Formats: sequence, structure tokens, C-alpha cells
Amino acid sequence: MKKIIPKVIFIVVAIVLIYFLKTNFAEYNIEKSISACVLGEKRTTESFDLKKAQKYCEEEIRKQKKGD
Repeated sequence: MKKIIPKVIFIVVAIVLIYFLKTNFAEYNIEKSISACVLGEKRTTESFDLKKAQKYCEEEIRKQKKGD
């Protein structure tokens, strides 16, 4: 019984850590994707508006994320 307790504690801590990292880095990845999209929009359009491009990219990326 004493051998099982450390294993259970390790598994619980690992699950909590994975959940924490997933939630934190998911938003970080979305922000990086939005930045890359805005940069792409800047390079492909002649009339560039930062706020419009950022709003468009954020909507499209969040829409794609919900579809997955």
C-alpha cells in the first residue's frame, strides 16, 4: 500500500500540471497565430488597416479552432 501512494500522488500532480500548461499555452498559440495572420495580411494587401486585419484574423482563427 505504501508503494502505491507516491505513484497516485505523482499521477495527480502530472494531470494538474498538464491541464495548467494546456490552458496557458493554448492562448499563447492563438496569439502567435493571430500575429502571423496579421503579418500575412500586411504583405498581401495594398491598403492595410491594423485593427481590421487583427479583428478579421482573430475571428477566423477562433472560428477554425471551434471547428476542430
